[in-house]
Amino acid sequence: MGDTVLLAAGGTGGHVFPGLATAAALHQARPDLEIAFVGTADRLEARLVPEAGWPLHTVPAMALRKDLSALKLPAVLGRAITATRRLIRESDVIAAVCFGGYTSVPLALAARTTGTPLVVHEQNAVPGRANRLAARAAAAVAVTFEQAADGFGTTRTVLTGNPVRPGLLPDAAPGEDLVAVRARLRDEALQAFGLRPDRRTLLVFGGSQGAQRINRALTGAAGRWSRPEELQVLHATGARTHDETVAAWTAVDHGGLHVVVEEFITRMDLAYAAADVVVCRAGASSIAELTALGLPSILVPYPHATDDHQTANGRALEAAGGAVVVPDSDMDADRLVATAEPMLHDPTTHERVVAAATAFGRPHAAARLAELVLEVATP
Repeated sequence: MGDTVLLAAGGTGGHVFPGLATAAALHQARPDLEIAFVGTADRLEARLVPEAGWPLHTVPAMALRKDLSALKLPAVLGRAITATRRLIRESDVIAAVCFGGYTSVPLALAARTTGTPLVVHEQNAVPGRANRLAARAAAAVAVTFEQAADGFGTTRTVLTGNPVRPGLLPDAAPGEDLVAVRARLRDEALQAFGLRPDRRTLLVFGGSQGAQRINRALTGAAGRWSRPEELQVLHATGARTHDETVAAWTAVDHGGLHVVVEEFITRMDLAYAAADVVVCRAGASSIAELTALGLPSILVPYPHATDDHQTANGRALEAAGGAVVVPDSDMDADRLVATAEPMLHDPTTHERVVAAATAFGRPHAAARLAELVLEVATP
């Protein structure tokens, strides 16, 4: 077996997708490199990593909690470290990369005890607990938001941005300007969703399960838009409140507003291409995608996110001028209309926010992170 890079990116899409993007960038930089993932058998990586064509080695893992379940942690962690250390020694691993989640700590500790160079990638403005622990063994920490560096003490930090998921824009060539590709796809996107080319498009989504506060604000805003005949909405409701939201749309007078409702959008590349303004949560992956594509946004942070990290994420982009943050508790129909209309209908405002979002974005974060990994790798 040749030189191998081992990645831990488990639990949620916010960890897995940047990991997959980095794996692809590493392969592009060094086609001879062996790339493998370590993860758990019952989380998202168990499906997504093999689907992407990378081997996944499963280890036992559990959350870093403070309740009684924490009593089991030493035994579980010990087994995971032993298994990961064995994997490192058997696979000629020249570098390890952690993206957060349950398996980051075992990989970090195994890397430290085997002398394997480690890079930690932090997606959020407020570092997660697993990454803070893993960083103690790291040669470098890659961050998405500048303020995240403060959470890692004296460990070397590098601002790389957050790698966007592979295939975000399938038509894009390596290194191509994603903003230009999005513009090129617009006509196809409008046709795919049954949208009209003579209207501004507001794209609204809240994740796979949806965001009830956002959904209710949007349906409540029907009839309140000042120029509904110039506006259309592409609304991904999410699974949890889809029926409720469809019923709400059916019950209201659209007032000339053109509305397309989907439970879940699989072709987000086309949804982004159709959009002029986006309303969504403030997850790190969403912000990375919006800014890589130069899309202005209204961000409604998930109020129960650990350490309120989504608010910190959103405020960073807002401070740069690329978004407006509306707290979940403040999001209602009137606030939505008042916030969205300037970006939708005032060309000067729209262009200013687009420029700020684009300047904030790091569409080639995966390539930069891959460079950092290879830089610290064992010769």
